Amino acid sequence: MSLFDDDIVTPAPKPPLAVRMRPVTLDEFVGQTEIVGNGMFLRRMIAADTVPSSIFFGPPGTGKTTLAQIIANETNSQFEQINAVSAGVADLRKIIDNAKNRLTIHRKRTLLFIDEIHRFSKSQQDVLLPYVENGTVTLIGATTENPYFEVNSPLLSRVRIFRLQPLDEAAIVNILEHALTDEVRGLGKTKFTCDISVLELIASIANGDARVSLNLLEQAAAMGSDGTAITREQIIAIAGDKVVSYDKNGDNHYDIISAFIKSMRGSDPDAAIHYLARMIVAGEDVKFIARRIVICAAEDVGNADPMALNVAMAAAQAVQFIGMPEGRIPLAQAVVYVATAPKSNAAYNAINQAIADVKGKNIGQVPSHLRDSSYKGANNLGHGINYQYPHNYAGAYIKQQYLPDELIGTSYYTPTTYGYEATIAERIKKLTKK
Repeated sequence: MSLFDDDIVTPAPKPPLAVRMRPVTLDEFVGQTEIVGNGMFLRRMIAADTVPSSIFFGPPGTGKTTLAQIIANETNSQFEQINAVSAGVADLRKIIDNAKNRLTIHRKRTLLFIDEIHRFSKSQQDVLLPYVENGTVTLIGATTENPYFEVNSPLLSRVRIFRLQPLDEAAIVNILEHALTDEVRGLGKTKFTCDISVLELIASIANGDARVSLNLLEQAAAMGSDGTAITREQIIAIAGDKVVSYDKNGDNHYDIISAFIKSMRGSDPDAAIHYLARMIVAGEDVKFIARRIVICAAEDVGNADPMALNVAMAAAQAVQFIGMPEGRIPLAQAVVYVATAPKSNAAYNAINQAIADVKGKNIGQVPSHLRDSSYKGANNLGHGINYQYPHNYAGAYIKQQYLPDELIGTSYYTPTTYGYEATIAERIKKLTKK
């Protein structure tokens, strides 16, 4: 053997299994049947070679990049790929200039795939507009963020949005089985075996992400020997704590918070606790969680159980006092209390309607008998005259005008008959009859 390094040929490392197993045709593509299944719009557009500029929106590992490459292959387009994190306007202009020449000289279209398109600035997105509109490039943008929040309206108006869903466990198992048996791109030559229950475990841990599942399978294979079985113990050792898909600054963050609040509002303590756990495991700010519970206690429980707000506030203070992980306990207590309490949004509706009236109506002046009469000369202005002090009357109540003249007869607070608010409703009814 030569002693000179230049004479030593080192084999190039194989690409990761997830890259090698990337589908190259629609027939190989697994999942997203509502988008590319038989008869679906995008599949018909690919077959007709008339794919519109599009944005693929969905979680990681759902096939956004793969689908873009398949479109380029099956429509005979030149595939150009950039990442919005590292690419600039100069990169865009170079690709667009080449696309113009390609279209003019070779009559071949360019499919421009922009990963993480939500990271492009407004000026970068604006550069694309005329070339997407005139067909110089067919744009395929990929994003894990909601494009309606992250992409400029002018660009959105020129593209079609396709939402890709997390792959279900059956689809992930299908992908893993293919990887185990494929002798060209996969692990077929190594003759590894894997029980279906282990594949299902991988699929569960992957949480809808095909890339994660293939990485787990490849790592497990690296731990064993050819021809042996990949075991549950190996997968657990590699995966450790299950990674929770939850980006505190992303669209999924808002989806989970929304589900959390709606579960409490909908009186489902099990679902509410589940979403609380997802936020805690993902490292969500406990102050943010506590604020959501307090708001729900006031907005959705209200006077049907006034104690709910006290419990929520106590939990918010307790979690600051004791910290985490013990803080999860008062948070859970408050979540269960709010979720199982009787519900009323009457106070919430009342303040919203009152604010709307204050902003949009002639609301008049404070009645003279209610005005401040504590200063010298107030009586000369008629302030406080004829005010009747309720405590001087039976039941500490005397009927008199409190609303401005323009709003007489207006009712904002309409109590329900749920929980303690039924008592409030009965009291209001008795008072208004006097």
